[in-house]
Amino acid sequence: MRQAIALSKEKMEAGFGGPFGAVITQNGRIIAEGYNQVTSANDPTAHAEVTAIRNACAALGTFDLAGCEIYTSCEPCPMCLSAIYWARLDKMYYANSREDAADIGFDDALIYEEISKPILSRNLPTFRLLEDEAIQPFNDWKNKTDKTPY
Repeated sequence: MRQAIALSKEKMEAGFGGPFGAVITQNGRIIAEGYNQVTSANDPTAHAEVTAIRNACAALGTFDLAGCEIYTSCEPCPMCLSAIYWARLDKMYYANSREDAADIGFDDALIYEEISKPILSRNLPTFRLLEDEAIQPFNDWKNKTDKTPY
């Protein structure tokens, strides 16, 4: 956890982005690090946890991080939490809370609220299109015999 906190401070002071850091371990050894790079990479998905997951997957040559743990300097936002679940990390440890993040201008409350609403009740106007065409690749996937499930 201290390394995640150190990354959050070091990389924020170096101008990479907000004060967020993360490390991923396997068998007690750090295998990957990540830090917020939203403003330096012009990438709204370049959060510490996501970059740590990307780096860990590259280091291990897999999309499945079962057997690994993540230490993050702050409670993950909804996007990062989803990525942690998709990566199948065994455990998550965090330091600052989402309330602490909101106090410094990183408030995810709207996103947490929006996720629980029905699609048509969300603030983002959302429209479904071409569902009859879009279902074909899904049907193809369902019947694909050589797929790698995840």
